[in-house]
Amino acid sequence: MIVLSTENLEESLAFYTETLGFPLKIRDGDHFAAVDGGNVTIALATALDHPIPGQVVVGIKTDDVDADVAETDAAGGGIAKAAYDDAHERRAVAYDSQGNGIVFYSPLAR
Repeated sequence: MIVLSTENLEESLAFYTETLGFPLKIRDGDHFAAVDGGNVTIALATALDHPIPGQVVVGIKTDDVDADVAETDAAGGGIAKAAYDDAHERRAVAYDSQGNGIVFYSPLAR
């Protein structure tokens, strides 16, 4: 998943769904949505829900958020926000060894 910043979710959604023709996968209020970009999901997030507002971030779905963020840190990356549970998933925000943003996430058991 690629997470893009937006200040206007409606405008961004119109661009990706109407202009580019990507189908909407999910929408969460006026702060987060994801579209199907074929082999990759493109997430659009306002500052309220973006892991590192203003940056493009790679989202990696994993079975073990805690282990992956620890491995990233040990390999020369860094932890921006330690693993935590939000309303829908467990996530951690990190940087790779070059300072690029990564969010590791795993859906919570329901």
